[in-house]
Amino acid sequence: MMLRLKDILVVRDKKPILRVNDLGLAQGERLAVIGPNGAGKSTFLKVLALLEQPTAGEIFFRGERVTAKNLLAFRRRMAVVFQEPLLLNTTVFDNVAQGLKFRGVSGSEAERRVDYWLDRLGIAELRHRRPLHLSGGEAQRVSLARAFVLEPEIIFLDEPFSALDFPTRIDLLEELGALLANTGATAVFVTHDFNEIPHLTDNVAVIDRGQPVYKGALKEILAGKVTLPVVRHLLRPLQKSRQINEYIK
Repeated sequence: MMLRLKDILVVRDKKPILRVNDLGLAQGERLAVIGPNGAGKSTFLKVLALLEQPTAGEIFFRGERVTAKNLLAFRRRMAVVFQEPLLLNTTVFDNVAQGLKFRGVSGSEAERRVDYWLDRLGIAELRHRRPLHLSGGEAQRVSLARAFVLEPEIIFLDEPFSALDFPTRIDLLEELGALLANTGATAVFVTHDFNEIPHLTDNVAVIDRGQPVYKGALKEILAGKVTLPVVRHLLRPLQKSRQINEYIK
């Protein structure tokens, strides 16, 4: 098992906002996490990514319990892409290289890896450009390059494309799906839109009121075999889009 949460509890202002009894992530697994606004999706991702310390419970990485002593070492084997690109006011090249510098990778090796991912994500011509002069899609490509250049064992993505227009979002989803398939990286992708999931995976975890209420195949949900009220609620936009498509036909 790559990553496992056991008896996790997160409390804020004396209120429990996340409970996970036992949830594991296998090597190479790509898991989409979906749920209503305020359900605890981002907190769930931050706990998995070792960015937030739970109030109680244990986290295991490759079978080893995460502690204060090994936390940083394990975190450096992961990468996170957020909804906002959070780019530094420097060149695209330097933004992508930043994480490598923190990990002690520099010189020709850093340049080789940065150039590879700039080219892979179609932004090589932007290497000298600054964030102010990037479109939303270009900025998120830089964020993806900054994550993949680290060669992470696990990559976490927190609604990275939700602020982009539909064509750009679909293009990036398809590219991300291909990248994950080619690299074999384990991935957790948070979304609020069922339409995004098939581009990346068939594995889904549904979060509702701070708890995972379903973990399994997307096709089971789409086939109507998962009857949880929260799932029916989340499916409504997808059903409406299907109705529109049928009307257009």
